[in-house]
Amino acid sequence: MDAPQISLKATGRSRRRLFVNRLAEGSATIAALIAVSALVILLWSVGSRGVGSLNWAFFTKGPAVFGEAGGGVAPALAGSLLLVAIATAIALPFGVLAAIYVSEFAPSRIGEQVRLWLDVLNGFPSIVIGIFVFALCVKVPLPIVGWGNHQSAIAGGAALAIIMLPLVGRATMEVLRLVPNELRDASYALGVSKWQTVIRVVLPTAFGGILTGTTLAIARAAGETAPLLFTTAIAGQVVDWNPTHAVQSIPLMIFQNSESPDPSLQAQAWAGAFVLIAFVLVTSLTARFLLDRSRKKLGLNR
Repeated sequence: MDAPQISLKATGRSRRRLFVNRLAEGSATIAALIAVSALVILLWSVGSRGVGSLNWAFFTKGPAVFGEAGGGVAPALAGSLLLVAIATAIALPFGVLAAIYVSEFAPSRIGEQVRLWLDVLNGFPSIVIGIFVFALCVKVPLPIVGWGNHQSAIAGGAALAIIMLPLVGRATMEVLRLVPNELRDASYALGVSKWQTVIRVVLPTAFGGILTGTTLAIARAAGETAPLLFTTAIAGQVVDWNPTHAVQSIPLMIFQNSESPDPSLQAQAWAGAFVLIAFVLVTSLTARFLLDRSRKKLGLNR
């Protein structure tokens, strides 16, 4: 007696499920291609217009004056470095300490509230943060420690620090949660206090993840323009490392030069945009590399 033939062809409900599955896979693939295509088009559009203006003078000279041709964006580069350094110096310790408190010491109810409000702060429009810092640090009745009542790099850095703070804090909270409790328990068993355990065991283990969050926050802050319009927009056209003075910045330079009728200034704006995109790309890849190293160290890669 012959064995019954078994058909592998989908029929009925199985056929519909297979069709829906393939439709979902196709839609996801198309969406991914569209997202990548948008990035490629953006890079090509900015790169094709900005690469031609990149040269040594672009990075080392100041803007041309009195109708001269050429010039560079050295004051804006120096100003951006100064602003990001100030913002990182403010946001990094506060963000890490807040994350340590929430993850290691705070009651669960308080920790949930801190996470919630950090997420709310992360969603604040940057222009609102700029107005807040403008009212607090720029339009004050009397100068504060020598830098109040006028625009300054300190005010601009403070505005960028507020933008960076929730990113650093939330990233640090997440990576601290990944540290195995066995490490903490082993430290406690040796008689080490909780604070020393955090300093000597938890933080070194999570160091790569903290750097990842900080790097991504720096990439976010480096491209912000709105807060700088209120805090450090009226600046000279020379390289200035004094944090009590207003300084130029790459995003602000792009904003101003893009509206100029001078084609050379428009080309510099495209070149500045390309430099900014390259910086964000490098920092993002660095953050990904640090994250992979941190995950391997914590044994999370399988």
